[in-house]
Amino acid sequence: MPVVMEQGACGRSYSLLAGVRCVPARARRSDNAEGAIEIGIVNNMPDSALEATERQFIGLLAAASEKTPLRVRLFALSSVPRADAARRYLSTHYASIADLWDTRLDGLIVTGTEPRCKDMTQEPYWAEFARLVDWAERNTTSTVWSCLAAHAAVRHLDDIERVPFERKCFGVFQCEQIARHVLTTTSPGYLYVPHSRWNGLPEDALQASGYDVLARADAIGSDLFVKETRSLFAFLQGHPEYEAETLAREYRRDVGRFLRQERSDYPDIPQNYFDDASVRSLEAFRSRALTERTAELLESFPAAAPQETMASSWHRAAIRLYRNWLAAISARRITSARLAAAGASELAPSP
Repeated sequence: MPVVMEQGACGRSYSLLAGVRCVPARARRSDNAEGAIEIGIVNNMPDSALEATERQFIGLLAAASEKTPLRVRLFALSSVPRADAARRYLSTHYASIADLWDTRLDGLIVTGTEPRCKDMTQEPYWAEFARLVDWAERNTTSTVWSCLAAHAAVRHLDDIERVPFERKCFGVFQCEQIARHVLTTTSPGYLYVPHSRWNGLPEDALQASGYDVLARADAIGSDLFVKETRSLFAFLQGHPEYEAETLAREYRRDVGRFLRQERSDYPDIPQNYFDDASVRSLEAFRSRALTERTAELLESFPAAAPQETMASSWHRAAIRLYRNWLAAISARRITSARLAAAGASELAPSP
């Protein structure tokens, strides 16, 4: 089984995924597979999405790893506001973020959370997040910054501010690969990627600061971009890890917020996502909701199905991306080991 979870007891939902097994954290060294790639996931998603995000990334890594053994640890920033139930969950199933500072990982994946402040530097977790960016540069071979985490990392690294959209960037978008890179070597010229965000990063500012945009679409701007620091930093403004139903759940959540008077405007249907029959039923529900705006109406929200071919397409693209990422980490580890061996040989005394 190529993926070993250090945090979480056997029997958790993701232990049912093919190729995943769980072991106690105390077994970390004695049970470690020789040559395993050590991966950390810093999961900062809102309370309601914590477990789903675990499942998405762990399942994606399991699918992408092939025969490469992985060892995965879960972390979360302690300064992200949480309800008591979520804090108990994290204390039971996650390692303390304090344990991260004195270690080194081959790879790191960092997720974002829902924004609370217009200025990201005013978020309650900002100082801890900035420390994480600096730590990752020194102590990982490569780090993936996902969605809001990508915006925050770029802000800390190069003071590039995100720009708000007039409407939410929400749906599945066809992105064109515009540059070759180790992360895109097995990708076709176009790929489909789910996006769900209110802000974007200006491409001209990214390129002026040394970022290489690898994939983009006119409607949404850059999708995937990278920067070589002491670590290979990869930034994803989209969510290739999403499961087929994730956008549907987010849309239902936003409709519920409208019905409960928590937002003033009715949310847009995610683009290029639902099949035609689902779009028609959702548009009919919208017309009803605008005249019968009550929380109880959500119980009548129609079942809606994503386009099957679209969902399978972005899932295949996500597996290719993370397989390339793991391969890049492996190649860099080999190079580092050879350089270290060569250096040791030069320093060795002559016979």
